[in-house]
Amino acid sequence: MSAKKTPVVDLDGSLDFTKWNEILKLVFDKVDHEPPVGERYEHLLRQVIRSACEEVMGNLLKSRRVEIEEKVFAYVADYGPIQVFLDDPDVSEIMVNGPHQVYIERLGDLIETDVMYDNARHVRFAINHIINPTGRFVNIAHPTVDSRLPDGSRVNIVIPPVSQQGPCITIRKFLKDKLTLDQLINLGSLSEQMAQFLTLCVKGHLNIIVAGNTSSGKTTLLNILAGHIHERERIITIEDSAELALQQSHKLSLEAQPPDHHGQGGISVRELVRNALRMRPDRIIIGEVRGGETIDMLQAMNTGHDGSMATIHSNSARDTVSRLETTALMAGIDMPIMAIRRQIASALELVVHLSRLPDGSRKITQITEVVGMEGDIITLTDLYLFEQMGVDPGGKIKGRFRPTGLRPQFSATLESHGCRIDPALLRM
Repeated sequence: MSAKKTPVVDLDGSLDFTKWNEILKLVFDKVDHEPPVGERYEHLLRQVIRSACEEVMGNLLKSRRVEIEEKVFAYVADYGPIQVFLDDPDVSEIMVNGPHQVYIERLGDLIETDVMYDNARHVRFAINHIINPTGRFVNIAHPTVDSRLPDGSRVNIVIPPVSQQGPCITIRKFLKDKLTLDQLINLGSLSEQMAQFLTLCVKGHLNIIVAGNTSSGKTTLLNILAGHIHERERIITIEDSAELALQQSHKLSLEAQPPDHHGQGGISVRELVRNALRMRPDRIIIGEVRGGETIDMLQAMNTGHDGSMATIHSNSARDTVSRLETTALMAGIDMPIMAIRRQIASALELVVHLSRLPDGSRKITQITEVVGMEGDIITLTDLYLFEQMGVDPGGKIKGRFRPTGLRPQFSATLESHGCRIDPALLRM
């Protein structure tokens, strides 16, 4: 379970512990003041290290100075003791709660490990090594950030003063072997009927929201569903941090960018959605809607970009509609709530809601049609449900997936795209 603790390097007596810490402190201060971000991350970081070593050590022989610089670089440009968990395929999440507490999720179990960082500064170096190459940074003025690892793993960073435990890292690892609908069926996440139905809905160009609570598998399902889009269609994905990995050849991936440390150059998801409309997309896929981009997404769905998809955090299909209303209002447009509801009702056709249940399992608990408006209420019809039927002696939730037997009103839309619903898919 444990990982080898990163040692303070031994420079054969020519650099004592005090000098080593002076160099690290100076490197940290310089990086915090002027982050080495973007594609030139390594080059800029090496410049900072060289400058710090010269200030602390004075004039050394070039060969000795280069040796010290390389050892400092190896310490600073590293993920630290969590590397062992990044390499472990059974570990799905890594949670660093300050320098002296690291949890992992392995095969569904949450486990406290005995690995530790040297100190808070050591964690901050690991954080910088994760986020600086992607153009992101953290400091006291900007203490939180979402980013990703080169393999697509999702990363969230929080540092003081927001975090009281010290700098924190949460990594949700990216699955190198992509899951399929068949695998989700085998895992008990949905039924074969539901899988066939969802495939028809994607091929039939329905506008779909994948919703659910935290860590319920929204992005995984979105990635799987988007994989059923026809190869000839032009797909544009828009994400805060790029995670989707579609296999189609005609796709463009757009990623939002935060402002730099001078407050310049930020590109929001909303700006990317607006820009995507000018790029002749057949499908627009938004990794997650959480703000004003919701209204732009709804308008895109209402203006000919059928078959678009997104995810959102919510607790049920009904709550999904409420969340869309709330996030649409964040656009700051002077639009009455009834107008927003009409936008949602006319744009959206299907809500697929996932839940992470208390036993750690992930299931599609609702597949719900957005029917339209009745008065001032958006009407919804459940097409499939997960019914919980108890808990077995091992603590695993028992239940069944069942269709409600109702035929969706969007059947004609599916048939216009050559996708006919087999009545057997809607029967128990």
